[in-house]
Amino acid sequence: MTDLPHSPEQPVPPAKTSRWRTFLKSDIVWSYRHSPVTIVASIVALLLILMAVFAPLLAPYNPFNPATLNLMDGFTPPNSTSMSGKYFALGTDSQGRDMLSTIMYGSRVSLFVGFMATLFAMVMGVGLGLVSGYLGGAVDAIIMRITDVQLSFPAILIALLIFGVARGIIPPNQQEGAAVWVLIVAIGLANWAQFARTVRGATMVERQKDYVAAARILGVNPFIILLRHILPNVTGPVLVIGTISLALAVIEEATLSYLGVGVPPTQPSLGTLIRIGQQFMFSGEWWIILFPAITLILLALSVNLLGDWLRDALNPKLR
Repeated sequence: MTDLPHSPEQPVPPAKTSRWRTFLKSDIVWSYRHSPVTIVASIVALLLILMAVFAPLLAPYNPFNPATLNLMDGFTPPNSTSMSGKYFALGTDSQGRDMLSTIMYGSRVSLFVGFMATLFAMVMGVGLGLVSGYLGGAVDAIIMRITDVQLSFPAILIALLIFGVARGIIPPNQQEGAAVWVLIVAIGLANWAQFARTVRGATMVERQKDYVAAARILGVNPFIILLRHILPNVTGPVLVIGTISLALAVIEEATLSYLGVGVPPTQPSLGTLIRIGQQFMFSGEWWIILFPAITLILLALSVNLLGDWLRDALNPKLR
């Protein structure tokens, strides 16, 4: 009886896993699923953002169309019908504008200013941080001294100063149209230092690694090294600071608008609505200030909680 030749077993190829499955099994998703506070904060932030983005479609009324306003609807309490027969869930203000609709449109302006100001601060701060950390020497000293001076002053004071200088430069007939963009630049210039200092420290660590040295030896352009090699490795801290800075930018915009130096009355934000409602707080019309204030608190708090979670989730020491 002859033995059959033994055939070696063929190795079984590993099962291919999709990127989506790999992402669902990542530490960030696990951390998100096991954080009820983060889940609630993300839902609240998403609802407020969607409410602001789709305000023209979701708002019951257009509060800034003079043709649809009726002074007889003024000071209508929440969850009641006005003298003209219209129902207002959150009441109306002194001009008969629906508070729910004004909050939707006001959140739209506040989020736009906050997103654009944070994006402007991020681009400026990350760029200066990369250059400062990579080049070092006199360039690093100059940029960091400017950063130290800016960090020694409150951001709101710097924004007020920049906003005042811009209002003095822009002609009076163009100030109202450019107010939103001036506000974005003012808030962005007041918050870029945090990005620059963080990215500068991460860049100084990355430039000492072997892959950067190899790229230098191969003669790769320094701009390409910064953009393709170093920048992807410092995006983690940037995302964390960007999320927290978004909440701070929304609060700063509301503060400036509350002080009367923010967006014009034709484009009121949450801060403008709070300033208007403050005038009627002691006369019995409490809803005019309460609902915009609650919306601002929920928006800033939910985004801030998401930033705190993202900071912990991206920290390898806490895994």
